[in-house]
Amino acid sequence: MAGATLTPTPTSRLVAGLLAVPPLWSAAKWQARRMMIGRAERLGIPWRDTVQTLEQRNWEADWAAVQDPDLRYPANYSASFHGYDAGHLCWQAAFEFEVASNAVHSSLYPEAGAHSDRALRDGYHRVLEARVPRSPAEILDLHCTVGLSSERLVAGFPGSVVTGLDFSPHYLAVARSRAAESGVAGASELVHALPEATGLASGRFGLISAFLLFHEMAADTTRRIFRECRRLLAPGGCLALMDMNPASGAYQTMPAALMTLLKSTEPFMDQFLALDLEQELIEAGFTRVHSESCSPRHRAVLAWREA
Repeated sequence: MAGATLTPTPTSRLVAGLLAVPPLWSAAKWQARRMMIGRAERLGIPWRDTVQTLEQRNWEADWAAVQDPDLRYPANYSASFHGYDAGHLCWQAAFEFEVASNAVHSSLYPEAGAHSDRALRDGYHRVLEARVPRSPAEILDLHCTVGLSSERLVAGFPGSVVTGLDFSPHYLAVARSRAAESGVAGASELVHALPEATGLASGRFGLISAFLLFHEMAADTTRRIFRECRRLLAPGGCLALMDMNPASGAYQTMPAALMTLLKSTEPFMDQFLALDLEQELIEAGFTRVHSESCSPRHRAVLAWREA
């Protein structure tokens, strides 16, 4: 089964070469971050106030409750993402996650304004809930970050028990605090683990959902995650992922300058866009794969384990 990929072009190779030069990469990363914060402020998203409030909180109890001190990271998890030198493994990334998500996705849903991330998740869930009409007993939120995706899974699948897993203890600490203070139902359990080596029981989950995870993974890691997901799924269970759509005109026609800024914050983007997800899922042992657009720039890909 051939899926959507984006073949490298001379321009994309030039962009990759430019970003390999450290001063140019740093400048592009700084500019991308400056643009994102500026967009948030124009939309009325309280970026600085939100971050300041979180910075003033004592995180010791939340950190101790979620962090696995024995977890060791492969090298690709230490890459710089989203303008943060420490990538996902820092407090700044966790504190800014929600405001940054709304700023980044606002160009997709200008009518949603400061709530564009919710609109993006709604688009994914329209596909997901149509294809998985019954609430599974257990759901794994494979990249739960600060808890937004877990909350949406709980709302969309009444009666299901949701487990939130993330490789970033900083995200998990914020998710734990959020669940305690917001009054919104989220994950019943938070797990600090790598998505390719979760340590969870085989056949436990009827649904595994991964929201905007795979474009941040190296290709070999993606293949390992697919095999791990198949192991974790119960017979007939479904892996659903939502991520960038290489077939989208937005990526096919994106100006080189904008693509440079995007790639400066996404070190594995070229690998992701060149990867045939549908074929990789089949090779990982899934028997049926379905893909469809769920936003102007994203698609949902669902794969089922044999019953």
